[in-house]
Amino acid sequence: MTVGMDAADDEASEKWIAQVLLPLPLPEAFDYEAPVGMGLKLGDQVAAPLGARVVRGVVIGLRPARGGNRPLKAVAERLDDWPLPPRTLEFIQWAARYAVDWPGQPLAMTLRGLRAPKPKPERRVVATGSTPERSTPARIRALAAATTPLTRADLTRAGGVSASVIKGLLDDGALGEVAISPSVHWGAPDCGLPGAALNSSQVAAAEALKVVVGQDQFTVALLDGVTGSGKTEVYLEAAAGALALDPQAQVLVLLPEIALTQAVLDRFTVRFGAAPAQWHSGVAPPKRRQTWEGVASGAARIVVGARSALFLPFVCLKLIVVDEEHDSSYKQEDGFIYHARDLAVARAKIEDCAVVLASATPSLETLWNAQGGRYQWLRLSDRHGAAGMPDISLIDMRASPPDKGGWLSPRLVGAVADTLARGEQSLLFLNRRGYAPLVLCRACGERMRAPDSDSWLVEHRYTGRLVCHLTGFSMPKPDRCPHCGAPESLVAIGPGVERIEEEARRLFPNARLAVFSSDTASSAADARALIDAMAAGEFDIMVATQAAAKGHNFPGLTLVGVVDADLGLRGGDLRAAERTYQLLTQVSGRAGRRDQPGRALIQTWAPDHPVMQAIAAGDRDAFVAVEMSERELAGLPPYGRLAAVIVSGPDAAALETFVQALAAAAPNAQGVSVYGPADAPLGLVRGRRRKRFLVRADRSVNLQAYLGAWRARVRPPGAIRLTIDVDPYSFL
Repeated sequence: MTVGMDAADDEASEKWIAQVLLPLPLPEAFDYEAPVGMGLKLGDQVAAPLGARVVRGVVIGLRPARGGNRPLKAVAERLDDWPLPPRTLEFIQWAARYAVDWPGQPLAMTLRGLRAPKPKPERRVVATGSTPERSTPARIRALAAATTPLTRADLTRAGGVSASVIKGLLDDGALGEVAISPSVHWGAPDCGLPGAALNSSQVAAAEALKVVVGQDQFTVALLDGVTGSGKTEVYLEAAAGALALDPQAQVLVLLPEIALTQAVLDRFTVRFGAAPAQWHSGVAPPKRRQTWEGVASGAARIVVGARSALFLPFVCLKLIVVDEEHDSSYKQEDGFIYHARDLAVARAKIEDCAVVLASATPSLETLWNAQGGRYQWLRLSDRHGAAGMPDISLIDMRASPPDKGGWLSPRLVGAVADTLARGEQSLLFLNRRGYAPLVLCRACGERMRAPDSDSWLVEHRYTGRLVCHLTGFSMPKPDRCPHCGAPESLVAIGPGVERIEEEARRLFPNARLAVFSSDTASSAADARALIDAMAAGEFDIMVATQAAAKGHNFPGLTLVGVVDADLGLRGGDLRAAERTYQLLTQVSGRAGRRDQPGRALIQTWAPDHPVMQAIAAGDRDAFVAVEMSERELAGLPPYGRLAAVIVSGPDAAALETFVQALAAAAPNAQGVSVYGPADAPLGLVRGRRRKRFLVRADRSVNLQAYLGAWRARVRPPGAIRLTIDVDPYSFL
């Protein structure tokens, strides 16, 4: 970022040039003439000409226009929106360098909240001071209540009158209508309110975090607590410490799932007497704009949101909390590709503030930093209150297979029956949506795929449709095979949550069942309703995907049954073992979170796998040691760096020609290995062929510089796209 004085300071004596960054995939900011009298400053939002159109941009540099006669277009207008703070500008440009992407991409993330129009003004009525032609007690009461603008409904209630009275006064001119722009007032958080009662372990962790935030400087702390240990209550106290530092201090809490938002909002509201601002896809666009403006003005002091909240224009950020920091939902895979946990640490360093990473199953990268002393490591080893950790057992499916046509082993079926008999709740977990993951023709063997894609169509029996979860394609399930025409030949292969629910209904006809997945809870409100109903004991059995594994508290849930524990171990993902361990530990931790003991039964065809053995023994340290050792030998994260280069195009021959040229252009560098090009596992998506390179580098190598130099050597033809993914989480 070019640092310069404000153009307003000395614009009378010389002309100025403004560097304007546009929220577009362009390699750099553009120079524009700063018109005399406009008074531009760093961070100002402006309208700037680009070709035949005018686009929004942000001033990231100002310099005197000395020397050179190059004519420049002038900035068209300084926009009446909040400027971006200097540290936000620095973060945007740092994020672009880290992701090896154009700086306009993260800027577009930052300005996203301004895409929505401002909320429409509300029509209200107020007394005009005119005397009505006819005076009645009802009219007198209405006028007495109308000293401030009210909606018609509010005025009828306040005056105890009918709607016809209000209409009559409007017709007489005694009441008039005014347009009021809605505003949001976030109450000031009261740090003096008492927090929840904490056990000794929580108190120690909370006091340590208060010291961290009280230093008012960049620090990273790992809050490592078993499921149900009360990590939220601990970081609430850290937030209280941060907010007490400064009357303008702001706190950001990132969550991996919007279904968790309401529970965390409620806790913050109780703790501080004021509701936080929200930022996620479930918030209506006009309200997101209000949150954006509240953050930029400093009025919104606590923000709870999804990963993109990291790009909001905070003016006085003192603490960032990344809850469930291990969760893969923090990785954005399209558009501007980033991992919110990593960028949260970077933003905290730029803001010179504290960041707390909280998890019961921290990522290996985070544990590696904690073990090396780079992060402060705080542990909560016990559950809050009287609850104990669930008893976890493996079910060897080779020794106890399900009945023909079923997916639940006799041992798990018996455990569910016992749980029902005691009036307690069960959760059957399968991380697979729909009824069946594959539909094929038993006559010709054709597998149903999405058009122009290699992804299989998933049967959804609730809706009678076949759906591609990758591209969003959907179609009714046909009566005959589209390939060979055989009637009624399409069969469902494998189970999804809908199929498990079908089996559970057959086995337990009197039980109250629910399915919790992104299909049955497509919005935050739907998810919250399901969660609240389960917590209230309205269901006996919940069949769920990983949507139910993240931080929810179900007091009556004492049994968790994992239907296919081996699912996550399949494929070539280097994090397969780590993710499986995290997911199974998290979902098992939903059981027995109150005074009733809980247990988890895990169905597996590979009970001797190190992941299964570690989960059954409750020995995370042993699993981490083995996994770390294997990663170190292979030079994989956290001991090395990875990046993926994905190239796609509509023409297979042209794509092959380009990737061969790209391979030949790879720079030679010590400590860097380039693998590929190879067909991506999903080699065809939406009509585009896909090839992948995998780059492995030693930690001493500047991976971003290497990738940038490589990309600069070869320019993709018009129809071919090249995407760089630093620290990839998906290998499809």
